[in-house]
Amino acid sequence: MKPSELKAVLDQHRLWLESGGKQGKRADLEGVNLEGVNLVGANLVGANLVGADLGGANLHGANLANANLVGADLANADLANANLVGANLVDAYLADANLHGAILRGVNLNGANLRFATFDLNFKQVRWFGSVTFSQDQIPWVCLHPRYLEWADSLKWVKAEKLSA
Repeated sequence: MKPSELKAVLDQHRLWLESGGKQGKRADLEGVNLEGVNLVGANLVGANLVGADLGGANLHGANLANANLVGADLANADLANANLVGANLVDAYLADANLHGAILRGVNLNGANLRFATFDLNFKQVRWFGSVTFSQDQIPWVCLHPRYLEWADSLKWVKAEKLSA
């Protein structure tokens, strides 16, 4: 997607949010290639990003509350301090993503891949995380989750060492 097209989508989405849905249009970026895009502080509340390629994107401080990110590629994305309240990240690919300080309350991570993703105590806010792939270095954070035992048998673990190319 060209930068001018993305700007138009974001402008329409902002108008849609500000008008309570009476004007503008909800952002529909399903399947769109947004690899490496700079969306620092972007307001994407309720946006449709199903299957979008956001690999390496800078979403630092972005508002993705209630966004639909099912199957999205967020590998190496910077989601530090992002608001992901209620976001749907089922089957999302978050390998090497930075989730430090992200608000994860109510997030659905079922089937997601979080290998080598970095997060902190904010992981305790996640609502669902069955069948997720984690790296072994994340064990302390995952085990602190109050519902860990409910999903423990469905989790996949990979070695903590990264393979060199």
